[in-house]
Amino acid sequence: MQYKRILLKLSGEALMGDRQYGIDPKRLKEYAQEIKEVVDRGIEVAIVIGGGNIFRGVAGASQGMDRVQGDHMGMLATCINGLALQSALEDTGVYTRLQTAIEIKEIAEPYIKRRAIRHLEKGRVVIFGAGTGNPYFTTDTAAVLRAIEINADAILKGTRVDGIYDVDPEKNKNAVKFETITFKDVIEKGLKVMDMTAFTLSEENNLPIIVFDMNTKGNLLKLVSGEQIGTIVDNE
Repeated sequence: MQYKRILLKLSGEALMGDRQYGIDPKRLKEYAQEIKEVVDRGIEVAIVIGGGNIFRGVAGASQGMDRVQGDHMGMLATCINGLALQSALEDTGVYTRLQTAIEIKEIAEPYIKRRAIRHLEKGRVVIFGAGTGNPYFTTDTAAVLRAIEINADAILKGTRVDGIYDVDPEKNKNAVKFETITFKDVIEKGLKVMDMTAFTLSEENNLPIIVFDMNTKGNLLKLVSGEQIGTIVDNE
């Protein structure tokens, strides 16, 4: 296997499937099966999920809501998604723990680095909910922060696009895909991979980011097996 320990970043919107909002049980089941195949190969998997399918703090703030309140609502949305994915994974027989950055002790463990690493070493999937626990920080930043803390080998960002392009491939059929690209080139070209806080944190800690299409069956397993899937962003 190419990686021993990974952090998988999923957007909340990815869980919607073909719906306009909420969670699509079919898509949830598909993701759980993809993750199970990787866990069965001995890969240690941590996950961070966004909450955009339920609520976005930025969107609330644009409508006049207090940004801090809105971000806290978004954190709770990520916990709902985490619970849903935990249930789907456990239905497939994968032991899972949900840890949250804000304390919700009746439904999840508080985030504790050493405990999270111990769960991973025992073969359990660990889902990190509630972002960093602070407003104004995205789940992208939470994903990079947690990946660094647990010493993950890479961040795998699952999207609906099969990598990074010079322009939006959904709007321009002549878009050119990058197989590999450096952090520096991403910044110079103005490409959107993650928000700048997350991206800079990843660059400074030499943590590679792989952007790939999570909705194509088998892609996750192929990626961790060493196949060239998606686009790799690193310092070299």
